[in-house]
Amino acid sequence: MKDAIEFKVSARFALFTDPITKIGGEKSTYHLPTYEALKGIAKSVYWKPTFVWVIDRVRVVRRIRTQSKSMKPLEYGGGNTLAIYTYLADVEYQVAAHFKWNPFREDLQEDRDTDKHWHVAQRMVEKGGRQDVFLGARECQGYVEPCVFGEGTGHYDDAGELAYGLMFHGFDYPDETGTNELHSRFWKPVMTDGIVTFPRPEDCTVRRFVREMIPNPPSSVGLQEEGLLK
Repeated sequence: MKDAIEFKVSARFALFTDPITKIGGEKSTYHLPTYEALKGIAKSVYWKPTFVWVIDRVRVVRRIRTQSKSMKPLEYGGGNTLAIYTYLADVEYQVAAHFKWNPFREDLQEDRDTDKHWHVAQRMVEKGGRQDVFLGARECQGYVEPCVFGEGTGHYDDAGELAYGLMFHGFDYPDETGTNELHSRFWKPVMTDGIVTFPRPEDCTVRRFVREMIPNPPSSVGLQEEGLLK
């Protein structure tokens, strides 16, 4: 499809957490990347407010391993404290994603050119992305390369089904839902032969209200903006 991309992302460490554990103290990673983290990686590769990335599948290529490290995070009241963070170590994933137009950015309708955005996204995958890539946390830098999803040998190719409990899926941001509320989504993933198929955000049935949030994106008319090409 001319709206889909596939890429490999690898890193020495990854930290995929429930947002609640980001408040402070000890942190421990999920075994699987979250939808929101993979969406953030896709946005680092290439993104415009014209569209929204939808993560379809992720394939866990390398064996799941964890490693704990001593950290000195900043305290809200000032100074540092000591904490243990448990990371995923030596990770590699294959990701399949596609984009869809953001219906709440009607001011960008003239920028809805599938062919243009697909070609730019493909080039950015080949270049390793437009921005630095992080796997769940700022200290976990990753690297993006082109790949064919499912190609090559993976550690869990014949591992069968592995079911997980309730996990964080992602956030419903107001500029993508048309409401003035921020919600978090949850689901119960099942990894089959190393592959996790994500449900669409609208299909997640477990949601929690986080807080009110009023979107205020800058309006744009793309290249027709007055004075832009002068």
